[in-house]
Amino acid sequence: MVPVRWDRIAAAVKVPILRTEDNVNRSILAATSLAVAAAAGTGSIASPGRVPSWYLRLRKPSYQPPAAAFPLVWTALYGDIAATSAVAIDRLRAAGQQDKANRYAAALSVNLLINAGWSWLFFRYHKLGASALGAAALAASSADLVRRTAEADTRAGLALSPYPLWCAFATVLSAHIWRLNR
Repeated sequence: MVPVRWDRIAAAVKVPILRTEDNVNRSILAATSLAVAAAAGTGSIASPGRVPSWYLRLRKPSYQPPAAAFPLVWTALYGDIAATSAVAIDRLRAAGQQDKANRYAAALSVNLLINAGWSWLFFRYHKLGASALGAAALAASSADLVRRTAEADTRAGLALSPYPLWCAFATVLSAHIWRLNR
């Protein structure tokens, strides 16, 4: 993970919310945005501002995206996670499903902890095998989050679907980097 463009997150959060017919409770959106920002910030602390020399020495597969792709993708995904999670929690609460909303919030929290932890495993501690496993856990957690989101709001679930796809790609990439550098 690389530094996050907060201006892009703010713009990405607004788009899905504005496209819904109903207003989403602003306090829920603020809470999900704060949680996502905390995860992004925690991950960014572990990620260097410049490409570290140890990373440059790693052998990487030919399908490794250019470095510029990562902040763009993650910024969009973080905005998407905050917005769609707010929609899901709001819809569940509006339907009187407080227990489901609480379970969603817990699943989101676990997902964001795994998300932030990957950067620490990979960039701070250089644990390539553990980071590949972390990416796999994040992909599974993200897929579960999409399922939960789609149960609450089909369009929000669809909007969140790129997240587990990117995490699955990150899993393949992380595992391949680990294999190339054992």
